[in-house]
Amino acid sequence: MPKIVDHKAYRQDLAQRAIPLFSKYGYHGLSTRKIAEELAISKSGLYHYFPTKSDLFEASTVMFTNGMHEQKNELEKLLISPSTTQRLVLLRDVNKQISAGFSDEMSLLFDYLRGRSANEIQNNKYMQLANANYRDLFVVIVGVDLADAVLSIMLGNLLRCYFLGEEGDFSKIETQIHILLNA
Repeated sequence: MPKIVDHKAYRQDLAQRAIPLFSKYGYHGLSTRKIAEELAISKSGLYHYFPTKSDLFEASTVMFTNGMHEQKNELEKLLISPSTTQRLVLLRDVNKQISAGFSDEMSLLFDYLRGRSANEIQNNKYMQLANANYRDLFVVIVGVDLADAVLSIMLGNLLRCYFLGEEGDFSKIETQIHILLNA
């Protein structure tokens, strides 16, 4: 009897399992052959679900950013009128989550965007999706007026720590964010 496969679920599973591959090898450093090997699927099977590497990358991006969207939805349910202390705790947690894979994510992002114009980056729907989901998460935590500033401070600190070979230490920016939240 032939095996019944839920194609949509299997496609999502492949995209989810490809996320760490893109992070590890980069966009340009990962061939479809390597992806197929790592996902334990034939190249033709992979092509059946994703005709191009770009299609798989885009699906993986959607899966990754959906996690942020779900996190935002959970926070919306929990937060009615959060205190500054609660917001700082949440920001510390988000910082920890982002910093865990920050170097791989930045390497992947720069690799994927290499050679693209500012206009191409700005109009890339997957970059727009990722940026919107990050921003929306911060809007829930700190509000619409401070979301961009706090996100910029946090990402700037993570990038600075990365360049210095340090862990993404939230305590280095906590005072500045605390001042912003209480202004």
